Amino acid sequence: MPLYEHVMIARQDLSNTQAEGLIEHFGTVLADNGGTLVENEYWGVKTMAYKINKNRKGHYAFMRTDAPAPAVQEMERLMRLHDDVMRVLTIKVDEHQSGPSVQMQKRDEREGRGERRERR
Repeated sequence: MPLYEHVMIARQDLSNTQAEGLIEHFGTVLADNGGTLVENEYWGVKTMAYKINKNRKGHYAFMRTDAPAPAVQEMERLMRLHDDVMRVLTIKVDEHQSGPSVQMQKRDEREGRGERRERR
C-alpha cells in the first residue's frame, strides 16, 4: 500500500486531549477503510505565519499512514468537513523515516540545553 504523511492544524481553543482525540478519530477512519495509522505525533500549539479563520495559533499534529488512496481521500474529505480542523496537508512518500520527525527533534534539542549562566 502507498505511504503518506499528513500534517493537520486544529483550532487553538481546543484542549490538548481534544486535539489528540482528533488524531485517534481520523486514525479509526483510516482503519475502517482498510488503512493503518503507523505513527502519530502531537506537536502542540504553534503560532502560524498568518491568520486562518481569525486564528493566530493552532494545534499541530503529524501522522504517518499506510493506506490505499480511497481511504486517504475519505479521511481528507472528513477532515475538511470537520469544524475543528483548519488545514490539512497530505504528501505521498516512498518510505517512512524512522525516529521522530524534525519538529520533535528540535523540541528535544531545546529541552536538552542546560540552564543559562547568571551574569555577574
